[in-house]
Amino acid sequence: MTLADERDGQIPLSNEQDVVASRQVVRGLCQRLKFSLVDQTKMITAASELSRNTLIHGGGGRMRWEIVEVGVRKGLVLHFEDDGPGIADIALALTDGYTSGSGMGLGLPGSKRLVNDFEIDSAPGRGTRVTVTRWK
Repeated sequence: MTLADERDGQIPLSNEQDVVASRQVVRGLCQRLKFSLVDQTKMITAASELSRNTLIHGGGGRMRWEIVEVGVRKGLVLHFEDDGPGIADIALALTDGYTSGSGMGLGLPGSKRLVNDFEIDSAPGRGTRVTVTRWK
C-alpha cells in the first residue's frame, strides 16, 4: 500500500526529497480519483510550488491531504503548513511577479490559478497555512 492509497495523511516537507515525494503522492491521489491528465498536471504543479514554498520560505513543514466527497462530487484537498516567519502582506504575495526571494514570483498566484479553491492564512511570527482543493 502506498501513501496515495490512504484517504488522508501527511508527509514532512523538510528537504528536496520531500518535495519530490509530495509530487508523487499527489500524482497517485489524482490518479486514484481519476482526474483528467490536465487536472492531474495542474494539481501536481500547484503541490510542487506550495511544497517548495513551505520548504524555502517557511523553513519546512508538512503537507496534509484528504479526499473529500460533497454529494456526488469528489475532491482532493491539500494543506501546506509551516511555522516559519509568516507573510506580512498576503495581497502583495498573491500578486504576479512579487517575490520575497530569488524566484519569479509566480508560486502563490500561479498555484491559485491551478486549483478550484484556494485559502491562505498567515501572519508574521505564526507561520503560513495554504489549503487548495481540486474537484473532479
